[in-house]
Amino acid sequence: MDFLLLGAFEARRGGEPVELGCRRQERCVLGVLLLDVGHLVSTDRLIDLVWNGDPPASARGAVHTYIGRLRASLAPYQVRITTRGDGYLVEPDGHRVDAVEFVQLVDRAAATTDPAERVRLLDRALALRRGPLLAGTADDVLRERLDGPLEERRLTGVELRAEARLALGQHARVVTELTPVVGRHPTREHLVATLMTALYRGDRQADALRLYRRTRRTLVDDLGIEPGDRLREVHRRILRADHRLERTGRPVYEVRVRGESLPWSVGGHPALEFCNTFAGWGHQPPMPGAEWLRGYRTLAVWTGHVGLADEVTVGRLLDLARRNPVGANAALDEARALRARLYACLTDPEDRRAFDAVARYAEQAAKTLVFRRDADGRGRWWPDLTAGLRLPVHAVAWSAAELLADPRRLTVRVCPDERCGWLFLDESGLRRWCSLATCGRSATDAPCQGASAPSGRLAGWTQTR
Repeated sequence: MDFLLLGAFEARRGGEPVELGCRRQERCVLGVLLLDVGHLVSTDRLIDLVWNGDPPASARGAVHTYIGRLRASLAPYQVRITTRGDGYLVEPDGHRVDAVEFVQLVDRAAATTDPAERVRLLDRALALRRGPLLAGTADDVLRERLDGPLEERRLTGVELRAEARLALGQHARVVTELTPVVGRHPTREHLVATLMTALYRGDRQADALRLYRRTRRTLVDDLGIEPGDRLREVHRRILRADHRLERTGRPVYEVRVRGESLPWSVGGHPALEFCNTFAGWGHQPPMPGAEWLRGYRTLAVWTGHVGLADEVTVGRLLDLARRNPVGANAALDEARALRARLYACLTDPEDRRAFDAVARYAEQAAKTLVFRRDADGRGRWWPDLTAGLRLPVHAVAWSAAELLADPRRLTVRVCPDERCGWLFLDESGLRRWCSLATCGRSATDAPCQGASAPSGRLAGWTQTR
């Protein structure tokens, strides 16, 4: 049997419609069971959904009656509804449910690295939706309760397909597909950032900037928050005519400076970026590509990229490293040790040993700082080149000390997926930061569990939205 839930509720066999003769509430019960085909649905959940939290005293008996009628009407088609404990499930038995197929296709698309294959899978998935979930069967209240996860998965599919089309150079098609979607979801920043990139690649820089201003105004007026780091970064790159936005086949969040791949600036602070990598760094052993801090050259270039050292200093450090590779490796080892302690300190506020270790690094750094006039006329503390190859370590330690002294330190958030562990500032307490395109997990990996979780973990405690 084929069961179609993503639109008008239909049952088909061999391509031909099957009239089940079910009443509306019986179809609602069957629809709920089919959305979780192969999994137990409790009687209490069925009652809550069918009567929207206000069931009559006879509800349990009514559900039992509905199940009996459904079994009778479905038996000729070898569809089995099994009773287990205080609940029911539809046995899979090779039956096809379009909502289940939709989820499987989106997940397969997220796992593939080939953009053309990703587009093909998502075209199939998104074409399955023929209209509102259980149209003609579920009322608006029930549909809203059931459709949330599927709608979120649909929007994720739209985002993934748009990014894959960008990788294939199809920016004009991305503009056509995303413009109406962004109109319906104006605060979904991932969609807006992708559409801005597509507009920019189509020589529509002014339209991209207007879209940013409109989105920012909506976020501020409706939610009282500023755009997130990803959206602001795309905006900055458009203003600078950054060539990276025009590069196809490479994620927007990847940064390459002087030939080095660096973590994209999404953490909101250099000390957080120091801890973050493309795919998380807590793996034992690290996954391929997970370790961005793989050489002294990368460390020195990163220090200049995030503004902890100026470009002249970076050039001198690279020259020193060429002439003294042993000293460079020693400084790199020290940087890695600092990163481990800083990460521990930021993810567990009660870890006093980690805090004290970072504090020692910061105190050593303070002895090497000089106060100089910056290009904008303001004064600031800079690590002095007399520190030699250890200068990047001092720069990071000073940045870490500034963050630990800042009230924003209490908004440091860590992705709850143990495979990831990315750190972000979450001053609004409202954002779902971690996703396939934000934390930068490899496209061959499953998305972080934090991408769809209803709540996230602040460093050291749980936050509930």
